[in-house]
Amino acid sequence: MPRTKTEDHIALFIDCDNISHRSIEGIINELSKYGVVNIRQAYGNWTKDNLKNWEEKLLEFAIKPIQQFDYSKNKNATDILMTIDAIDLLHTKDIDAFAFATSDSDFTPVVMRVQNEGIKVYGFGERKTPKPFMAACSQFIFTEQLMKQETHKDANSSEVRSSDTLHAPLKKSGKEMRQDTWLVNVLRTALEQTMDEDGWANLSSIGQYINNSTSFSPINFGYKKLSNLISEIDLFDIYLDPDTKQMSIRQKVDY
Repeated sequence: MPRTKTEDHIALFIDCDNISHRSIEGIINELSKYGVVNIRQAYGNWTKDNLKNWEEKLLEFAIKPIQQFDYSKNKNATDILMTIDAIDLLHTKDIDAFAFATSDSDFTPVVMRVQNEGIKVYGFGERKTPKPFMAACSQFIFTEQLMKQETHKDANSSEVRSSDTLHAPLKKSGKEMRQDTWLVNVLRTALEQTMDEDGWANLSSIGQYINNSTSFSPINFGYKKLSNLISEIDLFDIYLDPDTKQMSIRQKVDY
């Protein structure tokens, strides 16, 4: 008898030319919330020195390196191979979700193609990532928000110091978020589309609506959960059910 699948299977494709090795732990940790990342493939020209930092990460996180030579200048053969492999998996494997770690908008068409099959696509990239790629994903997260500070020992002492090249994940204040027109519109639209006759909406329904309509993630604003972001942004009245502990919100009412 066929085995019953108990967890969603996720295929992760990493464009190592456009993603820092420091972000991979955070990417896999985030994806593990949604299922098992059973396919992990990293693409690049591994003969180049600029990918040396990736070698340790490939072993640590059981990622399969895919070699792609640069056949000609100004042509990214890695992008083409990643796209081909993704489409092959789409038609040959039972994959519940795809994840693309890249800051390159060239992957927008393949993301849209996968989405057309009703399969979720999680995107990860740097803040410089073009908006079309971010918008095409079911959810998009900035890799800067997932990086952990690395430490190293001073060559002449036993002192352990944090790397100066990384910064703590950015956590936006309520005031900063209220000034973000896009974010405010996303939240208010989701509330309007899910609220009852009294103007209240369950936060889980709001979250589901947002997930279905945008690539929003609270992580990009420094919050692990939507409920924490809602509490901090201070745009809504909040009710927490004492029995179920479920949160509901409505537009703030001025008395």
